[in-house]
Amino acid sequence: MTASRTTPPRRILVTQLQHHGDVLLTTPIFAALKRHYPGVEIDAMVFAESAPVIAANPDLAHVLALPRSKDGGKGLRQVSRLLSLARHIRQRRYDWVLHLNDRWQGAFAALISGAPLRVGHEIGKRNNIVWHTAFPLRVPDTPYGHRVERNLAFLRDIGVPIDDRDGQCRMAISAADQALMEQKMAAAGVCGDYILLHPTSRWFFKCWEDERFAKVIRTLAEQGHRIVLTAAPAPREMALVDSLLAQAAHPNIVSLAGQLNLPALAAAIAKAKLFLGVDSLPMHMAAALDVPSVALFGPTHVDIWRPWSDKAIVIHAADYGPLIAPNDVNVHTDERYLSNIPVQPVLDAIQTQLARYSPQQQTSELAAVTA
Repeated sequence: MTASRTTPPRRILVTQLQHHGDVLLTTPIFAALKRHYPGVEIDAMVFAESAPVIAANPDLAHVLALPRSKDGGKGLRQVSRLLSLARHIRQRRYDWVLHLNDRWQGAFAALISGAPLRVGHEIGKRNNIVWHTAFPLRVPDTPYGHRVERNLAFLRDIGVPIDDRDGQCRMAISAADQALMEQKMAAAGVCGDYILLHPTSRWFFKCWEDERFAKVIRTLAEQGHRIVLTAAPAPREMALVDSLLAQAAHPNIVSLAGQLNLPALAAAIAKAKLFLGVDSLPMHMAAALDVPSVALFGPTHVDIWRPWSDKAIVIHAADYGPLIAPNDVNVHTDERYLSNIPVQPVLDAIQTQLARYSPQQQTSELAAVTA
């Protein structure tokens, strides 16, 4: 059974139980379903920490926030929260449940829902009766293409028409989060245009060396560009930003690290003339917000996770020397794998983007700086 052979759905639950970036790259699915079924209500179930990424998305009726086991409390409190979520799923009477990864929580949500159409991926390690019962219809997860393309292929495989209008990610920002960003910018004395640098990731193997980022932002600051640094409030990320501030000390460089929630960070990115960062959620936000960007990549599958934008320049460490294979990385290591990237190509890419997308700005040649 495919979607094209069923009655148009009234309610759909899409479950995406992965990281922040995965959730943002799911938003084209919501838009495609709304376009093809204009009256449908779409709910999304994501891990609680990722809920702010889609909280203001106008294509969604509800966002169901699933706490991870470590965040869901203990004993009766955890049971109570899970039962409440299960009741909500049951009461919504979904016509379809679409599960986009291999998490068992999505399978249990599908079973609880009782939806007539329940679709998951065909996954070797889930070749068992529980998974098959949860998802009578299973589609292959193609190993090729960008994650957005693979998500849209999921819809195509169940008969939902996809065309050139589909594929744009959406990062919606509430008025409250916009106001929070403006308040923080004003307090930091930021007015006019600026370059936003988000140098961190929750996984430090994706980060560039501090001294190289410091050279880049010092050069930009000396050229007259205002630089705004951002990071999550995690101690390691805050320490990295402190290191950059110490090494690149200049009055044109300010920090809002740890001061913005995810939607307010998106609001700050949306106002930037350029985004500079590494493979992380803010990079995907910049792409979704159509902000010109320069993105530094290490041992990641670039074809899958590159910025989904034609305004991005990707600088890949593999282009400058040997690089560990993505599947061989211990994601918890403190080792950084972007050390192959010299400073000058990053400065050149920034110069190219500023000249291409900000012709009104004074974009005189950046000083040559060697790594």
